[in-house]
Amino acid sequence: MDGNATVAVLGGTGAEGGGIALRLAAAGRKVVIGSRDGAKAETRAAEINARVTGSPVSGRDLKGAAAAAEIVILTVPFAAQAGTLEQVKAELEGKILVDATVPLVPPKVSRVQLPAGGSAVAAMQEKLGAGVKVVAAFQNVSAHNLDDLDHEVDCDVLIFGDDVAACDVVAALVDSMGLRGIYGGAVCNAAAAEALTSVLIAINRKYKLAGSGIRITGMDKPAKMHG
Repeated sequence: MDGNATVAVLGGTGAEGGGIALRLAAAGRKVVIGSRDGAKAETRAAEINARVTGSPVSGRDLKGAAAAAEIVILTVPFAAQAGTLEQVKAELEGKILVDATVPLVPPKVSRVQLPAGGSAVAAMQEKLGAGVKVVAAFQNVSAHNLDDLDHEVDCDVLIFGDDVAACDVVAALVDSMGLRGIYGGAVCNAAAAEALTSVLIAINRKYKLAGSGIRITGMDKPAKMHG
């Protein structure tokens, strides 16, 4: 899959999804924002286009956005994860699904509360089947930092998935955004990143930070991934 692949961001009207869409647009990617409300998606797309010169961002409803893309990024809240994927399941067949879902349970979002089975993303891979290549990424990147194009996002993006070639594609996507994607193993390992989000929220609250992140030490650049 080449660098010209269209990327859909489902939930792109929210803070995290909007930030990812903005960074992708700034990297020159063709982006389609997906929302239950297509008009709301179009409004968000227009806002991004106003900020990024030559930005090719458009907005559609969820099914339309998923159908238009080769790579689909899911950025909806945990409570909406299953329902959203059920709506677009047919449009995901044969594609890469990047799931950024974090199983936060309000109001105690600074406490780790993983779902039964351990990982929300791994559960989606099992449910969608082998026809969809599920990759976990972006769980630990601050929406606040993503939305500030003048701010270098000083953190790594952990990437998990059972299909290593799909993870390579997502790592290249992450790198194009000015971040660094690092493969962390099979999709079941995504439980670590899902849990880490609550840890980072606790750190942000304790030290009054806008958006802490993580760095993997001991490597200048990611080595080639191996399964």
